[in-house]
Amino acid sequence: MADNLDAVDWSILIELQSDGRLPITELSRRVKLSASATSERVRRLESTGVITGYRAEVDLPRAGFAVLAVVRLKYPGSRHEPLRRLLERRSEILECLRTTGDDCYVLKVAATSMAHLEEIINELATFGSTTTNVVYSATLPYRGPRPTPPARDR
Repeated sequence: MADNLDAVDWSILIELQSDGRLPITELSRRVKLSASATSERVRRLESTGVITGYRAEVDLPRAGFAVLAVVRLKYPGSRHEPLRRLLERRSEILECLRTTGDDCYVLKVAATSMAHLEEIINELATFGSTTTNVVYSATLPYRGPRPTPPARDR
């Protein structure tokens, strides 16, 4: 567990990751604190940057994005600003991670069709070689971090 987060903080984080719209009164009941103490904890988690925001989760197929892909990009250049501009412009690129290893970037891309995905990949390919994997299903969708249980002596 992180040094600056105690068990109550983690309980709050787990509940808010499950439902970011949870009223403070219900959240306080679940974490067994008063509403004012819970509200103060949430404010502290927000002000220290542990909680970075709240957002709606979107069902991609229901929103018209039937194809989800993971794209690896080998970017041979050292000027990354043109790629950053593309990332800003293409809202279909949901996430971009700069990584170590053979690939410089790993991107999560949502597309309306295979033709749409091809259009996005063609644009990314102007920056370097790409490898694309289409996602069948999310075996473990994003769930947010949880505290690591202490190691047990065996």
